[in-house]
Amino acid sequence: MDKRALILVDVQNDFLPGGALAVPDGDAVIPVINRILPQFEHVFATQDWHPPHHVSFASTHKKRVHDVIWVQGMQQMLWPDHCVHDTAGAQLADALHKGAIEQIFHKGTALDVDSYSAFFDNARKGSTGLADHLKHLHIRDLYFAGLATDYCVLYSALDALDLGFKVWVIRDACRAIGDAESAFKKMAHHGAKILDSQSL
Repeated sequence: MDKRALILVDVQNDFLPGGALAVPDGDAVIPVINRILPQFEHVFATQDWHPPHHVSFASTHKKRVHDVIWVQGMQQMLWPDHCVHDTAGAQLADALHKGAIEQIFHKGTALDVDSYSAFFDNARKGSTGLADHLKHLHIRDLYFAGLATDYCVLYSALDALDLGFKVWVIRDACRAIGDAESAFKKMAHHGAKILDSQSL
């Protein structure tokens, strides 16, 4: 049987209610994740881990949040300052059972390029090392949970499929900033299986 891993995407304080870039109902993923953790032999987490004045921050460009600009030939959505490395907002949620997490992979660490995916930056020039680590452990089956469905979970799942992994996305362990259903449909169209935690 193929080894499987649970990938927890950006379950960080700044994405929870009251955080700098709060995902609506974002804290609702935590009890679901905590309940399913024992079902996985391997659990990995990602953290947005931005430097100050990151390219994705509206404040960096003196623009408004949700403005879209062009940076190095790519569209860049501008966000509030969030998940600045080593700040409280960048830490994994307090209520998350972190003892089960085998290793944490940082993303968005380069000043001049954003990184939605757990695997690569948005320019696909830099890697987080997650894919190599999974392949070293002979893990082919990946289950995704976390924040946000329509950004970092979406792009992580699409990159995983592109890399040849089998992908499941746990619907009730994800929350979206905007349109969750379109994100789930896009992931399913590309080959991901969408399931609820009760079906694990």
